[in-house]
Amino acid sequence: MLKNMLKATVFATTMTLAAGTFYTPAFAETVYNRGTAAESESVDPHKTSTVYEANVLRDLFQGLVMQDEKANLIPGAAESWTVSDDGTVYTFKLRKDGQWSDGSPVTADDFVYAFHRLEDPATGAEYASMLYPVKNAEEVNTKKGKPEDMGVKAIDANTLEVTLKAPTPYFLEMLTHQATYPVSKASIDKLGADWIKPGNLVSNGAYTLAEWVPNDHMKLVKNPKFWDAASVKFDVVNYIPTEDRSSAMKRFEAGELDSYDDLPTEQLADLKTKFGDQIHVGPYLGTYYYAIKTDKAPWDNVELRNAISMAIDRDFIAEKVWQNSMLPGYSMVPPGIEGYTPAMAKYADMPQIDREDAAKKILEKLGYTPEHPLKMEIRYNTSENHKNTAVAIQEQLKPLGVDVTLLNTDTKTHYSFLEQKGDYDVARAAWIADYKDPETFLGISRKASGNNYSDYNSPKYEAAMDKAAAAGGKPEERMKELSEAERILVDDVGQIPLLYYSYHDIVSSKLHGFVDNVMDVHPSRFVSKD
Repeated sequence: MLKNMLKATVFATTMTLAAGTFYTPAFAETVYNRGTAAESESVDPHKTSTVYEANVLRDLFQGLVMQDEKANLIPGAAESWTVSDDGTVYTFKLRKDGQWSDGSPVTADDFVYAFHRLEDPATGAEYASMLYPVKNAEEVNTKKGKPEDMGVKAIDANTLEVTLKAPTPYFLEMLTHQATYPVSKASIDKLGADWIKPGNLVSNGAYTLAEWVPNDHMKLVKNPKFWDAASVKFDVVNYIPTEDRSSAMKRFEAGELDSYDDLPTEQLADLKTKFGDQIHVGPYLGTYYYAIKTDKAPWDNVELRNAISMAIDRDFIAEKVWQNSMLPGYSMVPPGIEGYTPAMAKYADMPQIDREDAAKKILEKLGYTPEHPLKMEIRYNTSENHKNTAVAIQEQLKPLGVDVTLLNTDTKTHYSFLEQKGDYDVARAAWIADYKDPETFLGISRKASGNNYSDYNSPKYEAAMDKAAAAGGKPEERMKELSEAERILVDDVGQIPLLYYSYHDIVSSKLHGFVDNVMDVHPSRFVSKD
């Protein structure tokens, strides 16, 4: 193993030097060692899906609009924009000083190319549906239309026009997502699949990719071509994956990490005593849920899915497993989105003992008892927190006649399996808001979504979501329609919501600009260190 790691280090360094872009400041480097709970699978904006990758890509690339240290919307590659009176045509003015890291200008054509590439079925982008509000984007992605028919065109080098099929209130927020970032056509045409390798990657963000040693670190260096490079404080940002949360705490205490994006919650009280204000816990727009294979027997039975969901004691899990750093969850959309009322499971206010009795009756009716148990496997990605959650559920379901086994894999393997529609029973998953709108939580359960791990397919739900989209120009009506769509999803148990997230970060007191916010977004360009 050590030999392989050494080979990987030599390989990454050799590639970087060979490409001639190794960054060596003439002064002492300022370095941010940024701990992350999982390894990135890719740095191709069109082939990523996790928050871990989003954090890296937010440093490497810049979309038309971005988020600041408080997760507020700010100009990105576009310095300004206008919207037509009917809310369907957005005209973006790109920065004239916007450059790729190779010195070439960032143009409107780069965004046209990137949007076409995202929707190209050959790309296999999990987030292709992100641009479905754009006219004819869905048709291109489903092989029913041509790229040139998409509602995106370059008026001139610095003017991009995007036409939507209907008013979409969250469209600008959506453009902060990495799937909508530009990519360099010249680089991809020249290097093919190798365009994302260290030293090859041409990006337009505050940093460029210098090294990537799998399961060890990813080194980003300051991009001197970035239009706002003068305000970027760190010369180097090292993303250091550490899946074991307890090990990460030791690395933080030893000064090896300046921040880390998770905590072993069973240690939360002790960590607060030891690290004080360096422990950051607060509300976060995210839902912790279990995907359940709705198209596979016996899980295709809504009564069975409802019994399993009803029997889970979320209060116990929130209090004992997560040390009250999470809240019990009964809807896919978490509380906190202005103007929206989540549709809660109908048993949310029932006493837990009554839920268990009701679940037991359903299971017995379906033929499952402790003597003739239902076999159920829970898959989860590596984390003490996820393991403890699964073990608690295993113990809660056993007396009701459900024999639960557990299967653990690393995060990259876990999500790759789900994305490739592997065969399973129940799997741990989470959804963190891509933008501050209910649609981001409800869209993942649509038939065409690459994030629909449960393979939930309901014509009634699809029709309700379409009806909500059609009300895009009427905010109150749209929110009401979305809530009615969520009611269908929750009653069908298309997914099993368990908890509402809080962020739990550990942040060195030497760091500045790491501002708590409900999106848990912290672009490195706004962070500095004593």
